[in-house]
Amino acid sequence: MLEPQYDGNAVEGEIYRRWEASGFFNPDTCVAKGATKKNAKPFTIVLPPPNVTGTLHMGHAAMLVIEDIMVRYWRMKGRKALWLPGTDHAAIATQSKVESLIYKKEGKNRHDLGREEFLKRVREFAAESHDTIVNQMRRMGASVDWSREAYTLDEARGEAVATAFKRMYDMGLIYRGARIVNWDPKMQTTVSDDEIEWREEKVPLYYLQYGPFVIATARPETKFGDKYVVVHPKDKRYAKYKGGEKLSLEWINGPVIATVVKDAVMDMDFGTGAMTITPWHDATDFEIAERHGLDREQIIDERGKLLPVAGEFAGMKIRDARAAIVEKLRQKSLLVKVEEGYVHRIATSSRGGGRIEPQIKEQWFVAVNKKFTLEKSKIKGIRSGSETTLKKIMLAAVAGGQIEIIPKRFEKIYFHWIENLRDWCISRQIWFGHRIPVWYHRAFAKVSADNGNEMIAGDPPAGGAEMDWAQDPDTLDTWFSSGLWTFSTLGWPLDYARSKPKKGSDLATYHPTDVLETGYDILFFWVARMILMTGALLGDIPFRTVYLHGLVRDEKGKKMSKTDGNVIDPLDMIRKYNADATRLSLVMGAAPGSDIKLSEDKVRGYRNFTTKIWNVGRFVLMHYTPEFANQHAVFSVSDKKHLAGAVKAKREVARFIEKFQFHRAAERAYHYLWHTFADKIIEAKKEDLKDADAKKAAAAYHLLEAILMECLVMLHPFVPFVTEALYQNLPAGGKNFRREREFLMMNPWK
Repeated sequence: MLEPQYDGNAVEGEIYRRWEASGFFNPDTCVAKGATKKNAKPFTIVLPPPNVTGTLHMGHAAMLVIEDIMVRYWRMKGRKALWLPGTDHAAIATQSKVESLIYKKEGKNRHDLGREEFLKRVREFAAESHDTIVNQMRRMGASVDWSREAYTLDEARGEAVATAFKRMYDMGLIYRGARIVNWDPKMQTTVSDDEIEWREEKVPLYYLQYGPFVIATARPETKFGDKYVVVHPKDKRYAKYKGGEKLSLEWINGPVIATVVKDAVMDMDFGTGAMTITPWHDATDFEIAERHGLDREQIIDERGKLLPVAGEFAGMKIRDARAAIVEKLRQKSLLVKVEEGYVHRIATSSRGGGRIEPQIKEQWFVAVNKKFTLEKSKIKGIRSGSETTLKKIMLAAVAGGQIEIIPKRFEKIYFHWIENLRDWCISRQIWFGHRIPVWYHRAFAKVSADNGNEMIAGDPPAGGAEMDWAQDPDTLDTWFSSGLWTFSTLGWPLDYARSKPKKGSDLATYHPTDVLETGYDILFFWVARMILMTGALLGDIPFRTVYLHGLVRDEKGKKMSKTDGNVIDPLDMIRKYNADATRLSLVMGAAPGSDIKLSEDKVRGYRNFTTKIWNVGRFVLMHYTPEFANQHAVFSVSDKKHLAGAVKAKREVARFIEKFQFHRAAERAYHYLWHTFADKIIEAKKEDLKDADAKKAAAAYHLLEAILMECLVMLHPFVPFVTEALYQNLPAGGKNFRREREFLMMNPWK
């Protein structure tokens, strides 16, 4: 006898334990136990690995729900469905978190502890965070194959990272050079573009007299080394000045010889249309200097203080020095005017919180425009053995239709970003992460691959004293290891020989993966890099479809943050309402690529629906009698129409799922159960269930049981716990018994 009320917290843990113990999350077990045909087509998703920096938030929960819907559906459709889980070491984020905790508790930094002790503390923190995340995933009902769980910093991924670095270095795609990078003075490391938060700031805009020119700047503290003035070649205001012309003029700390540079990058409408450039501390200025072969001089050190070139201001923090510098410019009659309220964007580190100060530094880079030969290619538009570039590979994979981005509007954004892509800085000056697999001989003062003093991806040379060699102290950008995620988790490079995976291996069976589901906010930073790395190393695509979900915001549409106190914890919602209600709240109304508004009231509302499912199932099953088991059901014409309607609804749900319209699929199943099955069919059959004619009563029951089964199947991907709980209570035996498998999650979707 079913309980009168559905209590998710009382049954969800046990149901998940039984699912996991069955082994059916593993497609190999499904095949071995005959639940899936041996030659069935695979369906593969690799979980975007959550960072081991704490707990999952509602954005992660939305990701888990959408992916679980797909995997449960295709598993029931008979595919070899693999959902491969894992976590990301998230180097900068995790190190920053642990450093902050240690400093608050002990007043020490990583240098006080030393590299080994500090890394020990970080690993302990990451392990605790991992366990929390795994528990949350189980509570959400994620049917991942735990036997294949991976970690971006585990031994297998370490082997993959070292191999990838070595191969790409040998292909000429990885190089070491001096280029401008995002430098975080607070954490003392470079950071990637995706680890930057842009904030608007109102500041004064200073107009300064630079010889015959007036230039506008919001950062006078960077201008000490400026000796180039740039104008647009078509700007008539400066037509009398020739490119390369030298001018003697008075500047902040005395006279300088300035050179006129003409470049089309200049915005003639900004300020006066003329500007001086600081190639060492601005990306645009650096590129101008590169194009014209200009000198570059460092003005600000790595801790955000002015260098000796600033004269009397040397050693001052740049923001402290600004007012004093402006005053000196005023005294020298070089300050023309000040325009208040100028709005510009400043870059800050999203992890360390420091204000980004661009610097030119010797770093490791991936060259995106360098030509190389791709020996084996499965990418449309790129022939095997032909010359190409990483940028061309990234464009061709999507332009050729091999990778579909959903919603399609993001393809245009993707192409724009790739076309403007610069070389990728992959080195970080932190301790946590994959150490760069490069060794230098101590006898050489200058690093150079040409004179044999460096070794890539291996131990120090055989026969050489280990003490004569030192490994590069930097670590790799986290996105380097996560860029290998679709194939490093499937056995690469161990299951990869002669430019193709071994027959029967996970790599041969499950790659390319079918779907990469993630938030639209990391389309460029992760998705694009996965296409880059897979193209370079496998000559193939990493996935066939990219499904982008939106951000989860509060009920007013505001981004959730602890500071604003509007964060909704998925575990809190599960404890209060149940996992299925939480899942539904994240998919109903959530169109692809669109942000969704979430409130506790919304979750509470969907608890009412799980209660409705339970009540419908309980009503049907409470009318079962042993006599019905062997009673042949004779359906009337209207009964057959009702059953056909349920089958049609299930077919429509399937079509929506296969078109990645999960919100429409959930809504169709929701409305059918509540407004058609419960409100109309059950109400119409209540009297028949009480009829003295046993055949008529049996037919009514079997119709309701048959439609209930169709409802359980179509609802299971969305609300797996309550549907499984009801399925387990279906009566066994008899001609009309419809429970075909041990678990609803393995019941065929016909």
